Amino acid sequence: QVQLVESGGGLVQAGGSLRLSCAASGRTFSSYAMGWFRQAPGKERESVAAISRSGGITLYADSVKGRFTISRDNANNTVYLQMNSLKPEDTADYYCAAGSQPTMSRYTYPYWGQGTQVTVSS
Repeated sequence: QVQLVESGGGLVQAGGSLRLSCAASGRTFSSYAMGWFRQAPGKERESVAAISRSGGITLYADSVKGRFTISRDNANNTVYLQMNSLKPEDTADYYCAAGSQPTMSRYTYPYWGQGTQVTVSS
């Protein structure tokens, strides 16, 4: 089992940047694929990005491709989401998740963090 804690959210103006971090407990972080998801008020949780265990495979939602970058540091049990050129529609609670495969489906991730809020003002 793995426990996940997100950080780095906040309020930023449109066009700005934020870097989210997700710290994982345990010594088996490198055995998990990781994903970032987000959920805006009144909307379903949607996938943002995913990364394989080694970091060699990354996947992105079309809405963030070219603006967001997912990466991981297995030595420090952390996965990151660098978010650039932020838009008001990126406003949401952002969650990291751990699973066995890097997919864009929330149903394949059994472990979730509590989320961090991102607000992008226009």
